[in-house]
Amino acid sequence: MNPEMLPGLLREVFNDIQEPSVLWQLTTVLAALFVGWLVRHHYRRFLMKGNAARWESLRSVATRVALPLTAYLLVVVARFFLKPHMHVSLLNLVSALLIAAVAVRLTIYVLRQAFDQSNALAPWERLIATCVWAGVALHITGLLPDVIAGLESVSFALGKQRFNLWDILHSTFTIGMALILGMWAGNLVELRLAKAEKLDSSVRVVMSRFLQALILVVTVLAAISMVGVDLTTFSIFGGALGVGLGFSLQRIASNYLSGFVILMDRSIRLGNVIALDANTSGVVTQITTRYTVLRSLAGTEFIVPNELLMTTIVQNQTYTDSRVFLKNAIQVAYGTDVEAAMAALVEAAASVPRVLKDPAPFPYLTAFADSGINLEVGFWIADPEAGTGSVRSAVNLAILRRFNEMKVEIPFPQREVRVVGEDGHPPPSPAVARAAAQAGG
Repeated sequence: MNPEMLPGLLREVFNDIQEPSVLWQLTTVLAALFVGWLVRHHYRRFLMKGNAARWESLRSVATRVALPLTAYLLVVVARFFLKPHMHVSLLNLVSALLIAAVAVRLTIYVLRQAFDQSNALAPWERLIATCVWAGVALHITGLLPDVIAGLESVSFALGKQRFNLWDILHSTFTIGMALILGMWAGNLVELRLAKAEKLDSSVRVVMSRFLQALILVVTVLAAISMVGVDLTTFSIFGGALGVGLGFSLQRIASNYLSGFVILMDRSIRLGNVIALDANTSGVVTQITTRYTVLRSLAGTEFIVPNELLMTTIVQNQTYTDSRVFLKNAIQVAYGTDVEAAMAALVEAAASVPRVLKDPAPFPYLTAFADSGINLEVGFWIADPEAGTGSVRSAVNLAILRRFNEMKVEIPFPQREVRVVGEDGHPPPSPAVARAAAQAGG
């Protein structure tokens, strides 16, 4: 290998490798990396002992920069002491690469925290940082022009256009940065709309979804145009996509369109209590452009396609008014002071905190049954999303306590059975029958 063909810094490193003193530099580099690994390991364990939420950001930063930063500081100190005695070109190269790693990792992390509030890029952070650091390392070593020339030499034709590997890498990087910028702009719009309290929540959601999609499409198309791709070539793809939507993607497209309609007409809103059938009901916790999430009182979540909400009957208990009317039934014995019992029903229902005072609870006499008189008490609640079972139970307990205080009898079903003999009179008891038989014998 001819060292004269290498860039300046690499040529100096190559010359140092020919000298026995390079072992000191290699030992220094390995020791610095090992100490950096120990520092990162123990620093993370130290931070994990405290409040996890409090130290989360500091632990994330330490995980990314503790190793290269510690190794860089140790290499700089070692270079200061070894420079008077030998060439330290290897240490110069390693220190430049380490400080570049610190800068790249810290910059990528800060940008992700600022631009990517949804953490969608978190799994790709290490790959992005590695690619950027590799580019910086090639620039530091002076190999970047040669690498670019080598990538440009590998080319292929696609239709009437010719591409090379450098064009593909450059285009991918440009489109990726455009996507990150578009996601940041979309998140910024979403945060601004979330603060617009004068707008209805459903309107804010649909505007946020629409603007985020529009920003992403515009940024991607702009990035594709910047890298030199003719956008008219996508006309065929657009036609094929339209045919696909008309056939295989019809249901998916219907769900998306239904989602926009639901969000725009506000027939179903966040927090509404809806029911599709006897087994599917709950509070609307999330409305997306494809599906709606219902959370039942038992904690079960139902993911309902938006098309189903548009084509079936939906019972919305809180469409125009969040108040819901409930009633509890009870039976009292004949002979009970019915008016006093009905007043006790109203008093018991009104004593439950969740029962509204206006409209006030109201009693009903519904029927004269076989075992007693059927009464009902109707009442209103304003928080059906909290469930109706608990408030019904609380009202029943209050009624039971009040009836026990008033000595009101709650009857149970009774049946009187009479056996009639042939002469119309009840048959004699078994003892009388035996006595008669003995006397006759």
